[in-house]
Amino acid sequence: MRVKRSVRSKVHGTEARPRLSVFRSNKNIYAQLIDDVAGRTLAAASSLENDLDTGKPTEVCLQVGQRLAERAKEAGVEQAVFDRNGFRYHGRVKALADGARKGGLTF
Repeated sequence: MRVKRSVRSKVHGTEARPRLSVFRSNKNIYAQLIDDVAGRTLAAASSLENDLDTGKPTEVCLQVGQRLAERAKEAGVEQAVFDRNGFRYHGRVKALADGARKGGLTF
C-alpha cells in the first residue's frame, strides 16, 4: 500500500491524458483508462473477456493492452499516463504496456 500511494501521488490523469491503471491478480489482469478530474472510466479491458486467446499469460496481457488501445482510440484518447499500481514493471505488467503501445497508445 505504501508503494501504491507513492506512485499514485505522482501520477494523475486528465481527460486529455488519462491514467492507465493496471491491476494484476494471480490469474487475470485488468486495465482501465481513468479521468481523475471527472472521476470516470473512459475505457477498460481485462483478461476475463471470452474472445481472447488462451496461452501464455504474457501473450494474453499483450492482447489486453492492444484491446485497451483500440477502445481508447474509439474514446478519442491517444496519450495516457501509466500507473503500475505498485506492481513491478516486468512480466505481465510490462507486456500489457507493450501491447498498449503496439495498439497506438503513447505514454
